[in-house]
Amino acid sequence: MKGLMAIGNLCFLRIVPHNKFSSLSKFNDIDNRTYLRNTHEKFIYKKESGVNIGELLEKVRTSGDNALTESESKQLLKEYGVPVISETVAFSEDEAVEAAQKTGFPVVLKGLGATLLHKTERGLVHLNLADTEAVKNAAFLIAQEAGDELEGLLVQPQIQGKREFVAGLFRDEQFGPMIMFGTGGVFTEALSDVTFRVAPLKETDAAEMFDEIRAKSLLGEFRGEKAANRDELIKTLMGLSRIGMEIPEISEIDINPLVITSAGDVVAVDALVVPGKKQAEGKHRPPVAPTAIRALFYPKSIAFIGASGAIGKWGHMLVVNTISGGYKGEIYLVNPKGGTIADRHVYKSVTEIPGNVDLGVVTIPAKMVLDLIPQFKEKSIKNMLLITSGFGETGKEGKALEKKLFMEARKAGIVILGPNTMGICNPHRDFFCIGTSVNPMAGSTAIVSQSGNLGVQLLAFAEEQAIGIRGFCGSGNEAMITVEDFIDGLEIDSLTKIIVLYIESVKDGRRFFEGARKTGKKKPIVLLKGGQSGAGNRAASSHTGALSSDSRVFDAICKQAGIVKVERSMELLDLAAAFSSLPLPKGNRIAIVTLGGGWGVITADMCSREGLDVPDLPDDILERMDKILPPYWSRSNPADIVGESDNTIPLALMEEFLKWDGCDAVINLGILGMKIFTKHLFESVRQADPSYSDEFLNDGAKFIDSLEKEYIVRVAHMMMPETDTGKYSTRSYKVLETGDYVAESGLTQPLIGSGKLADLLKANKMDVHNLVR
Repeated sequence: MKGLMAIGNLCFLRIVPHNKFSSLSKFNDIDNRTYLRNTHEKFIYKKESGVNIGELLEKVRTSGDNALTESESKQLLKEYGVPVISETVAFSEDEAVEAAQKTGFPVVLKGLGATLLHKTERGLVHLNLADTEAVKNAAFLIAQEAGDELEGLLVQPQIQGKREFVAGLFRDEQFGPMIMFGTGGVFTEALSDVTFRVAPLKETDAAEMFDEIRAKSLLGEFRGEKAANRDELIKTLMGLSRIGMEIPEISEIDINPLVITSAGDVVAVDALVVPGKKQAEGKHRPPVAPTAIRALFYPKSIAFIGASGAIGKWGHMLVVNTISGGYKGEIYLVNPKGGTIADRHVYKSVTEIPGNVDLGVVTIPAKMVLDLIPQFKEKSIKNMLLITSGFGETGKEGKALEKKLFMEARKAGIVILGPNTMGICNPHRDFFCIGTSVNPMAGSTAIVSQSGNLGVQLLAFAEEQAIGIRGFCGSGNEAMITVEDFIDGLEIDSLTKIIVLYIESVKDGRRFFEGARKTGKKKPIVLLKGGQSGAGNRAASSHTGALSSDSRVFDAICKQAGIVKVERSMELLDLAAAFSSLPLPKGNRIAIVTLGGGWGVITADMCSREGLDVPDLPDDILERMDKILPPYWSRSNPADIVGESDNTIPLALMEEFLKWDGCDAVINLGILGMKIFTKHLFESVRQADPSYSDEFLNDGAKFIDSLEKEYIVRVAHMMMPETDTGKYSTRSYKVLETGDYVAESGLTQPLIGSGKLADLLKANKMDVHNLVR
């Protein structure tokens, strides 16, 4: 008896099984609908007017199945441009044999059923079946193992290809549909060689994923097999991306293996589609306008609610740090006890303050903060910096209090930064309302940190290293203003050139991604993520889901958005300093200047690992460098200056590299630090050789120190833009007959060989170059 199973506009043949497949007898009563066989008597799908995805998924939900069958999964994928294997569905041993004969041996036989998820592990996949007896035996074993879960048999040609990959889709709670690609086969999870992107993908996103896996070389020509068809791979990932955006009812898709044939064709050999409940739209906080955030950093008057005269208390530290930092606006202190603090009158309530207040800084206990909202509203205070802790970070009750405060403040038109924050600063207005006495110089690096303590320590480092700060904010619990708001605001802030973020979580993942991707095209975003080590794998039905840890997802988000993610806190400002002083290279070609060969070799290795090219030097560059360096130099890139201690030599080499069209950036190694070694040398001489006077040794130490300082100045000068064009370019150094190199830009004194100290050294029969070598 024959019948037809219809799902929406998708039709395929069902056949009543032989006794061995008695579990399929539920299809005996299927109504009579037209069915199709092709001229070769193979079962085929009929697409009458497109696959009705909604009805297909509804069928799965109502039947209690937790996944589409492999055959149904592939039909869905085929609709979205994924190249799937041609196959036949059979419902008896004889049907399987017939299909195998028409397919041509060798074949693959698989068990088919909506609940048969990991078929290989259960012995439900039989490969390289060479004859009818092998097919019959495999069919028997599959039926025996699958039991009532078996709905049919899938007959496929045996694909010849040594290379197996995996592609998939899953839904992240924060960021939505994510696409995965990586090394596939039975060792997918063990190798864990995968990469991710958030949907919707661009074709460039898909192409980048291929180059990020460790096994990327397998996509090229391999052991006599042709390179993978990248267009088909891109179509596969783009198809998954479209499904992720268009069919929210699908929670996971796994294509494993995605085989590359010997001819380079891409074929989805196995596939799993897992439906799930459509994700509810997240209830995200409404955005805070950039103008409202800016107002927090430019207050003309401040009220400190909870001001204290006790040193070490927040109500005292914030007041004295703000005053000592040079803040020029009006300051009002509020404490119910009244009196004076820091020789200033203390008001007993907010409403007693006579003048206007732009910003209220609150340090009173959490349970009392809600009572301030009506007072702020009466006084027309629109901004609150809420330092106080004891809200959402403390548990259920604290979260409820924070939520209520947020709702009441929004109704009153009050913007809250915090709670649980270390404060804010704006060096451009001498405004330092933070819990630590640090006053970094004004600059272009904006810092937003969800850890206030870490943030102010970064400020202290910036102050020590003379890194200019645009502004700092400890965002705290982000009850109202979130990191997403700051990213949007800093995008349009003309004084911000670099954005530094420390975050532990995001409130609106999709908005974070889209805002960072938009802003990152204009300004570098450097980010450190805390709380990564506790991320575990999701409980998932597919390889894709099992491999999608929170840290991997966030890494992919950063890469796709153009965020520079670092792993150590000190790298945040190191990179900020680099971005603020150097232009982005136009390409990946690197020249290396090194005082010692070993450092050059290590650096070249690091460049290779990071995808940077260290090109060979052309003849014209070699010829010019031969005039600068001794005949035994390396004559290669890295350029080893073989311990030459004349600081003009590396400067001249860098100039040659910067003028070279075959180079995009120069790495300078091992030149600084000379004073450390000479300091120890001079001390040894002082103790062992009395013929050298203290005056000479002290002057020598000062001289070496001045050499390094002048060297730094000249290197920094190379990085400065030309005043007339605003572009970064090299400064022309001339090679003089004496071997001294003099800058045309005004730094006219040779580094070595002139001046009183040089005469003193020569008088003591000491060679200048040997001194610093």
